[in-house]
Order: sequence, then C-alpha cells, then structure tokens
Amino acid sequence: MLTQKQINEIREHLEKSQNPLFFFDNDNDGLCSFLLLRRFIDRGKGVAIKSFPDLNESYFRRIRELNPDYVFILDKPDVSKEFIDRVKEVNLPLVWIDHHIVEKPENEFDYYNPLFNDGKTEPVSYLCYNVTKNKEDIWLALIGCISDCYLPDFYDRFYEDYKELGKKNPKSAFDLLFDSEIGRIARILDFALKDTTTNVVKMIKFLMKVKSPIDILEENSRTKQILKRFSEINSKYQLLMEKARNQIKGKLVYFQYGGPLSLSANISNQLIYEFPNKVIVVVYIKGDVANISLRSYKDVDVRKLTLDAISGIEGASGGGHKNATGAKMSVSDLPRFKDKIEKLVNNL
Repeated sequence: MLTQKQINEIREHLEKSQNPLFFFDNDNDGLCSFLLLRRFIDRGKGVAIKSFPDLNESYFRRIRELNPDYVFILDKPDVSKEFIDRVKEVNLPLVWIDHHIVEKPENEFDYYNPLFNDGKTEPVSYLCYNVTKNKEDIWLALIGCISDCYLPDFYDRFYEDYKELGKKNPKSAFDLLFDSEIGRIARILDFALKDTTTNVVKMIKFLMKVKSPIDILEENSRTKQILKRFSEINSKYQLLMEKARNQIKGKLVYFQYGGPLSLSANISNQLIYEFPNKVIVVVYIKGDVANISLRSYKDVDVRKLTLDAISGIEGASGGGHKNATGAKMSVSDLPRFKDKIEKLVNNL
C-alpha cells in the first residue's frame, strides 16, 4: 500500500496540474485509474497505451500535440529511456504510478509503487482510489480491481449501494468478474477499449461524466457503440473460449489462436477462474509475433515459470505478477517455448 505521505504527494501533483496528460495501460485497471484521477480534478486528457511491453518514444508526439503541464503514467511497468529523456528535455514534471514487480527505476521523477513499501502490489486503480477517496467513484475502482484479480477491502461499501450489481460474500475477484452484473460492466468496458481510437475517445468522454454504473447498461445514443462493440467481440470470444476449454493436457491448458483481435488476457483470466488448479498459457499470433498471457493458481509462481521458459530465447521478453504474466517472442520460437513450458509445468 502507498504511505500517507505518498498519497498526499500524488494529491499535491494533481492539484498543481492545470492541463495534465495521463498515459494509461490499455486495460480496465489502467482505464479506471485514469478515470478516478481525471474525475477527481475535473481536468486533463488521457491516452491509452497499446504498445507492448513499454511506453515508447512514439507517444511523445501526444505531448507535443496536447501541450500538458504535467505527465502522469499509470499501470505501465516499462517506460523507455527515450520517452523519459524527451519529457525531461521539455522540463515537464513526471509522475509514474505502478504496481508491477520491477526493479525500482533510478531517475529524476516521482515514482510510486507499493512493492517498495511493504512488498504488496495492489492494482493501480486501488492506489488511485486511496488518493481520491471519492465515494461516488467506488464502482470504477472496483472494476479496475476485479479486472486485475484483486478483491479490495472496500467491496462491502460498494455492495451496500449496489446490491443488484454485486453478490454477497464473493469467493474471489474473478467470482465477481465472471458471475455478477458489475463484472459484466467490467467486461463491457474492457471489450470497448478494443474499438477504434475515435470510439474509445468517445467512450472515455462519456465515462468522465457518467453518474452510475447502471447507466452503462442502458442503451442510448451515448452507450450504443459501447454495447454494440461488446456484443461483436463477445460472440467471437465465446467461440474461442469453447475451443480453449478443450486444450487441457495434465496440469497445463495451452491454447493458441490468431485473428484481428487480441483477447489472450481475457481468455487466460476466465480459464484460470474455471480451471483454478491448472497453469494457463494463451498464445495470440499476429504476423510473426506471438503475445502470450500466462496465469497460475495461488501456489505456483508463474512469473518464475515465464522467465525460465523464455530464458535463452533471443528477443523474447516477459514479466508481471506472481500469478499473472505476459510474454512476447517471435512465432518461430513458439515450439521451443511450448516444449520448455510443458516440461516446467509437468515438473511442478
């Protein structure tokens, strides 16, 4: 958890900023973190980061275009040195809030990660909610948390106000994500993030002002495209899930697919919910690049498995949390990776 001093410092940065620019990871934790801070100060613009694994120099053009007086980075474990150097060149304050297991950056900016306080890694949406403490936004914080497999200590407060959206005494974060109305809303937003840039911007503008999560479920001119995109992707997603459920081999579920949409994180999350005693590996192929999502049950350190499996594979990268990681490599290296991960899992 962040210290009270760190929370106060982040608040001070937000209050000082007049035209902040928020770069956030392109998932629900990143989106909700941005929305919590943006709604708190009612100013600033947001840019979803789709590059993997880092926030790279190409995004500096958004700083040139939008001319901010502050830069915030939310839920990104890797930021390229080139990007940071460009921000320093124009003398902009940089505030980076993250929760991934990384080596602490050594640089001249304000970096906040609970890992370096008490070893815990609460989602960034949880950290941002502790900064803002805006009760009206508790549902946004919850969506960010359960999407990152974290059941926050404020869930009971949410349930008091939104019993129809939650469930009493959920077993886990994913119990809410895959078996409740607030989970359905979370999945709607997650799939809507996979729309065109124009439609994502429209969605974000709507979410900056929306009063209640229930508003997202009501089809009207503001939600029509959001709900349409969810329906389009969900039909494809369910077909992929059917195929993935049939790829169990001992302790491992290994599923590989291609196509225009990357849904590997979503598929791997649901698979670990449905098969909690397996190690999950979901491979998405696009061109000659393979993006991989890995999940494990509580007692297995899938981060170590990932790093061991990609060791010696030239150009491969990977990392994340103890039970949820990602990796990236050339498609030509997949057979070697698959062989290594199968052996590692079978030796558990």
